[in-house]
Amino acid sequence: MTDQSDIVDHPVTYDVVVAGGGNAALCAAIAARRAGASVIVLEAASKFYRGGNTRHTRNMRCAHDAATATLSGPYTEDEFWDDLLRVTEGQTNEQLARLMIRESKDMLDWIVEQGVRFQPSLGGTLSLGRTNSFFLGGGRAMLNALYLTAELLGVDVRYEAEVVGLEMDDGRFRAAIVQHGNGRMRIGGKALVAAAGGFESNIDKLVEGWGEIARNFLIRGTPNNRGTVLDMLLGAGVDSIGDPTQCHAVAIDARAPKYDGGIITRLDCVVFGIVVNNNAERFYDEGEDVWPKRYAIWGRLVATQPNQIAYIIFDAKSANLFMPSLYPAIEAAGITELAGKLDLDPDKLTTTVAQFNASVRAGSFNPDILDDCRTENLAPPKSHWARRLDSAPFYAYPVRPGITFTYLGVRVDHAARMMMKAGGPADNMYAAGEIMAGNVLGRGYAAGIGMTIGSVFGRIAGRGAATHAAQ
Repeated sequence: MTDQSDIVDHPVTYDVVVAGGGNAALCAAIAARRAGASVIVLEAASKFYRGGNTRHTRNMRCAHDAATATLSGPYTEDEFWDDLLRVTEGQTNEQLARLMIRESKDMLDWIVEQGVRFQPSLGGTLSLGRTNSFFLGGGRAMLNALYLTAELLGVDVRYEAEVVGLEMDDGRFRAAIVQHGNGRMRIGGKALVAAAGGFESNIDKLVEGWGEIARNFLIRGTPNNRGTVLDMLLGAGVDSIGDPTQCHAVAIDARAPKYDGGIITRLDCVVFGIVVNNNAERFYDEGEDVWPKRYAIWGRLVATQPNQIAYIIFDAKSANLFMPSLYPAIEAAGITELAGKLDLDPDKLTTTVAQFNASVRAGSFNPDILDDCRTENLAPPKSHWARRLDSAPFYAYPVRPGITFTYLGVRVDHAARMMMKAGGPADNMYAAGEIMAGNVLGRGYAAGIGMTIGSVFGRIAGRGAATHAAQ
């Protein structure tokens, strides 16, 4: 049994204890406080690094009926549902997904009321101007606005306050044990909102699902999401949902740091060239669909390749069509020279490029739609945006799997209450954000949905927790 002798009781028992400090946690805290509850937010990171993966976000996908000052056209609930169904291949809880989509229509106004500002979509965002709202100043500015609002409302925020224990009794939360400084503190609460993220920064836990190849993965976001709260909840009888190998995983620059590289290490140029593995062979259709609906499959694809590395290759025609990585592309005057710089077999790469070029059937190239530029008699094909690689100089980016967040989490109901393995909902425990994203995302991803899940279920969980505390 864990030694309890050094635990000090906090003098205040809160109506709502929120574990986590990102978008979902803040939306829950604000909603609960606006409903009259006393609230504490427990953020494991320092103030500078607060906010988890939200710090690295740019936008949020919400349904809306008409164009706005920052959105170029309508995005109906049915279209949102169709997009979600396509990327998840049906692996989603339809009731919860449709609830999220319906509630997202109101979220655009609600989030602005909490101080967040939007801007017109940026250039190079590849078809998101109609569907996704972009935060003015990015994810960190959004977080700053939410924290300011929470603090002005009287939410108690504690930094470097890691939840290391949960006192629970048959689905009822009693208190959180928090490591703060050199000591531990017991913080009691009438309700819990778990919004502490997934386990993507816990490499050993990734290895449990993926095997040793996971040691070659890079973690795009915070190093703090180690799955500690999730493990405690599942160990206490909360029901799980999702596959431990399913996650938001994109192809990021292989030169990125192990943790916290963020969006500036993501590569959005796959559709404009070809992708080869360590054997200089293509392995998937680079032009299968518009990028926001396919970018999150490429981390998983690269994970299955030798040594978990691949190379995006393009030519001068495409060099200015996308937002570049933090790191410069590798440049060469010819394919043979490029192969040498990438340590690839020059004959194999030359053959791969020649076969691709010979298969291209010219059409009307248009980077903004599913155009008619494709290959014929090539396996795998390139369905759209296929153009010959024939304009020097030639460029390449090395890429590895970049894990953003994991989908294994806690099962919830329509009120964001955790569901217990023994049946029925927990008495006073709610969840929002990445820790329950697997309810909506069984697999796949479309740009901005993570922020939608966090905002919508954060507000639902906060309101539900406040209502419970008032009873």
